[in-house]
Amino acid sequence: MNYYSLHKKAPNVTFRDAVLKGLAPDKGLYFPQSITPLPKVFFDNIHHLSNNEIAFEAIRQFVSPDISEDILKTIIEETLSFEFPVVELNKNTSTLELFHGPTMAFKDVGARFMARCLGYFNKSNTNQVTVLVATSGDTGAAVANGFLGVKGVNVVILYPSGKVSAIQEKQLTTLGQNISALEVEGTFDDCQAMVKAAFLDKDLTSKMQLTSANSINVARWLPQLFYFMFAYKTLKSKYKDIVFSVPSGNFGNVCAGIMAQQLGLPIKHFIASNNQNNVVARFLKTKIYDPKPSVQTISNAMDVGDPSNFIRIKEMYKNTFETLQNNVSCFSFSDDQTKAAMLEIYTSYGYVADPHGAVGYLGAKAYLQKFPKVHCVFLETAHPTKFLDVVQQVVKIKQHIPPQIQSVMGRNKVATCISTYKDFKAYLLK
Repeated sequence: MNYYSLHKKAPNVTFRDAVLKGLAPDKGLYFPQSITPLPKVFFDNIHHLSNNEIAFEAIRQFVSPDISEDILKTIIEETLSFEFPVVELNKNTSTLELFHGPTMAFKDVGARFMARCLGYFNKSNTNQVTVLVATSGDTGAAVANGFLGVKGVNVVILYPSGKVSAIQEKQLTTLGQNISALEVEGTFDDCQAMVKAAFLDKDLTSKMQLTSANSINVARWLPQLFYFMFAYKTLKSKYKDIVFSVPSGNFGNVCAGIMAQQLGLPIKHFIASNNQNNVVARFLKTKIYDPKPSVQTISNAMDVGDPSNFIRIKEMYKNTFETLQNNVSCFSFSDDQTKAAMLEIYTSYGYVADPHGAVGYLGAKAYLQKFPKVHCVFLETAHPTKFLDVVQQVVKIKQHIPPQIQSVMGRNKVATCISTYKDFKAYLLK
């Protein structure tokens, strides 16, 4: 498989090179040159397949021939070492729990897959690869854990000061070894802008091999399509019309779901559920794409003012506004609405949702008002104890702290404070 830049001003590259480069030289995101749908019989018989078998069939066209089938099976086995349960709340609503991995967030899948791909590509390389990642919360933790101890790879995480939860900060600043954290005076968008600028800075690229572990990297983005297929396998025998409501910030997760649909997964519709960072929701109403500085919310992992992956979604829908509008709905909700939803979910179903899952629930609820006969699956993207202060304020019961969270709570934060790209560049060169 070859990949092209969505800015279409850079040479095509292999999967290996797309992973190692992260971003194309013309600042464009890489996109697969072709998408071959899986045969209908695959989805008809998906309930007979294991998660590993589903993932293998779904991803192999995108990594061939750079990763052999045997190596790919090993990567998948190591990536998918935890469960993806679907919890049905009522006849119209379920939640897909994506927080059973080592950092208790959906990004464990993409981060673990990418780390193993990069480790494989770099195993005979004597040069160090520096992985840059901007995070609004969960990405940094997942990447730090996924890449910890990977030979020949150094990870530098940029996160906005005061805008991630205390537990998220512990997860990305306390591991040491080959993981470094930079606390940025600014927003997630400032962090992401610094990462993108670094890829285009010849002073840096002439001295080091840089790549990104954000969802702009194809190896982080594509494996997220796996769990949409897993959920379909669980629900297909009970429900005909399945809709996914995806809490959306940088739009990598919903973009991966749409890729699963492009492969033939029979999903009726997608809902991109936003907090107050709602550039895409405004676009679908006005046809005007107008990024704004991100606004801080209680669902901080979605605090993105200029979502990188939206361009990939438009590409899959042939850059046709009407097709996009017919296949994707987008709703925006306030913090007060999110808190009310968390309380409603607990009061009605005895289920504790994190703020991001609650935004997904609200999107599902809004869609069901117009289309009451479908079954909506909202993604619960992180464990509620990662947002303990907010959750306990709303759902006034003591939360059990899972071992994955307990293991980092007593550790000391180690982070370097920076405020400008000049600071960031100096840190990398040093």
